[in-house]
Amino acid sequence: MKEVKTPTSRSYHEYLISSLKDTQEAAAYIETFLELEEEKEPLPAELLIAALKDVVDARVQMNNLSEEAKQHYEKLEKVLLETKGAEIYGLVELLDALGFRIAIAPK
Repeated sequence: MKEVKTPTSRSYHEYLISSLKDTQEAAAYIETFLELEEEKEPLPAELLIAALKDVVDARVQMNNLSEEAKQHYEKLEKVLLETKGAEIYGLVELLDALGFRIAIAPK
């Protein structure tokens, strides 16, 4: 019988960061965290921050993160931690009530 190794969380994280180098994958990844709120699941702001950080980390590995993007991430992280994401999730809820949803797409 062949021995199968279970990937460690570190190897999964490396795989995740590698996959997020693709802009379509990164967009879908971020969108997933916004859709969770649409399904009325409680989503702590920390999870959205972690998802955004994963995308930022992928860009850092590619040497494709501008200083401006880094500053925007740090500013947004601070706001999300302070407000628990109320503004973003409030927008998602309003759009849902109006029959819309947020979509993340590469430019």
